[in-house]
Formats: sequence, structure tokens, C-alpha cells
Amino acid sequence: MYTKVENWLNNVLIQEIPEEVAAFNFNIYEDEGCNWSIEVVGTGSFDEEDEDWACDEVTDFGTRENPLSWQEEAGWNEVLEEIMSVLKQYLNKGMYADVLKAGEGVGAGFVDGDIEILYSK
Repeated sequence: MYTKVENWLNNVLIQEIPEEVAAFNFNIYEDEGCNWSIEVVGTGSFDEEDEDWACDEVTDFGTRENPLSWQEEAGWNEVLEEIMSVLKQYLNKGMYADVLKAGEGVGAGFVDGDIEILYSK
């Protein structure tokens, strides 16, 4: 799964990041059946105490129309743990990890659930 996420993120993060992006959040979606999708958004603010920072969207980097999608027979909590693990790996060794770390923070979570903070300055 890491290679799939890495390739997708490398294609997303190669583009110029708008100046007003303060943080990044990975929105995970459960589609029908055993299908899952993830998009990344740049937000204008970041606040570890208030999860609404992820709603302060500046850009979706085109990932809303082109999310990373995959099929996996797993529960939502397993998918969340797997994605968080993969994103933490990317933050440690990914080609554009410095782009993500240039922001105030990085979060991930299901769009209707809690946000897990993966990185903060």
C-alpha cells in the first residue's frame, strides 16, 4: 500500500502549494462495498484543539476529482490505522515530506469522524 500512496502523493505534491495553505489533511471516504478513497486538502489554518481547522479548505489539489481509490476487505478502523501508518512513513522518507512538514500540521481521518494529528510543528 505504501508504494501506491507514495506514487499518488508524489504526483499531487509536485505542484505549487498556494501560499495561504497552513496545513494538510487527508480525508478518507468509505465508498460502496469494500472500496475506499482518500483525498488531500490544504487548509488555511491549523488548530490541534479544534478539528474544524480541516474545514478551512483552501485547495484540494485536484484530488477530489482524482482521489486515491482502492479495494480492501477491512473495517473502517483498520483502514484508518493502515493509512495513518503509511502517511507516517511518507512523512519520514517521502520525496515531498518536506512540503507537508512546511505546514503547521498534517492530519488524517474519515470525513465524518475525528482527525488524527500525524505531524505538528
